[in-house]
Amino acid sequence: MIPLIPASIHDYVGLAGVGLVLLCYGLLQLGRIGQSQPLYSILNALGAVLIFLSLTVDFNLASVVIEVCWFTISMVGLYRSLKARKSR
Repeated sequence: MIPLIPASIHDYVGLAGVGLVLLCYGLLQLGRIGQSQPLYSILNALGAVLIFLSLTVDFNLASVVIEVCWFTISMVGLYRSLKARKSR
């Protein structure tokens, strides 16, 4: 049976990561943040790291792959947004 309440700290870490990714997406959709802003990529990357950390306890290969890709793409976005700011 699946517990309704997370059982340990790694569950809370993963949920915090999910919360960050959803917050970031929600802020984007509401027009409160732009995809070219560094904060957008930072929140996505941090969310991916937290989810990844939770997966070190309850491993799931597909989830690890998507979180590594999510983090990598976020780092590319962060690099591009910082580079664009520097060139202004």
